[in-house]
Amino acid sequence: MKKVVIIGGGIIGLTLANYLDKTKLDVTVIDSLIGQATSASAGIISPWLSKRRNKKWYQLAQDGAAFFPKLVRDFALDESIYAPCGTLVVRPEKALQELAELAENRRKAAPEIGEIDLLTGPQTKEALPLLKEMPSLRITGGGRLDGQAYLAHLKANAQQQQVTFIEEKAEVVRNNNHWQIKTKDHFLETEILCLTAGPGLLDLLSPLGYQVDIRPQKGQLLSFATNLPTNSWPVAMLEGEGDLIPFSNGQILLGATHENDAGWDLTPTEAAKQQLMTGIGAFLEDPEALFATPMTMRVGTRAYTSDFAPFFGEVPDEANLFAASGLGSSGLTTGPYIGYLLANRINNTHTQPTDFSSYTKPMTEYIKKRL
Repeated sequence: MKKVVIIGGGIIGLTLANYLDKTKLDVTVIDSLIGQATSASAGIISPWLSKRRNKKWYQLAQDGAAFFPKLVRDFALDESIYAPCGTLVVRPEKALQELAELAENRRKAAPEIGEIDLLTGPQTKEALPLLKEMPSLRITGGGRLDGQAYLAHLKANAQQQQVTFIEEKAEVVRNNNHWQIKTKDHFLETEILCLTAGPGLLDLLSPLGYQVDIRPQKGQLLSFATNLPTNSWPVAMLEGEGDLIPFSNGQILLGATHENDAGWDLTPTEAAKQQLMTGIGAFLEDPEALFATPMTMRVGTRAYTSDFAPFFGEVPDEANLFAASGLGSSGLTTGPYIGYLLANRINNTHTQPTDFSSYTKPMTEYIKKRL
């Protein structure tokens, strides 16, 4: 059997590991588990109202959202992990009218958007009782994903398929037609190597002579444990950078911050806590009641490129070396689909290479040989 090593056990790496053909491939996943963006995240799967001008990114996000029903079936994701709960978008009324028109236009190519309704203030509050009475736009096709729960579920699934896991930091060395991977307690050789370590891609490729257009961004979320009947509540995209994400069993997440100067620091901060509570609290009917419930903070490190777009595929001028990174804050929407696409490419190496050009710029835009 051919060996495949995946360095990076986040949303791409674990989805990739699960979709690889275990009848032909011996799969190992290596991850130090420090700073994973996915393990700290919970997100809204509702990309259709984005006004980003990058058409490749939007196509990837649109197809990534459409991929979720298959993902749910393939891995039996229950509603504690993913739920098609619908999305509320809270904006001034004029902006909501424009977004409704955008949604109607995009629904032609993306019927998974579902129903599109402009809600009055009382209707918004009825749909999501935590909010004040404010007009909103409701998209019934939106969903929520708990990244931490998703990773735990896929790791357990992969272990049942005899995927090996090593929880250590890794280094890569090129050795003719094989790749050598060194960790503190292990030494491996593999024919196929996949680097899905987020901003850690920079440290993995630099010793091989590559420059990588990637930077880390710190993200912090607040998680509240309540007794509220949250199971059927929609998620809310609030004006600014705030999201309100109710999960099952009363869990409510608020976030997330986008901190460009924190590097790899994973320390929860009072400043982030206050920023989120102040910004999102302005939309709540009774913020103090929510903030009085038990709270924890989740912290992770996202990967961003200069153009805020993800990239994935084969590393230029290298045989059987794949890389993916730069997901930014849309990783929960695009990450599973990227993992699936890479798995299909690796499972079918005897066929014509998969063309990813509709989703991403050439890899040479992001990964370059040092002069």
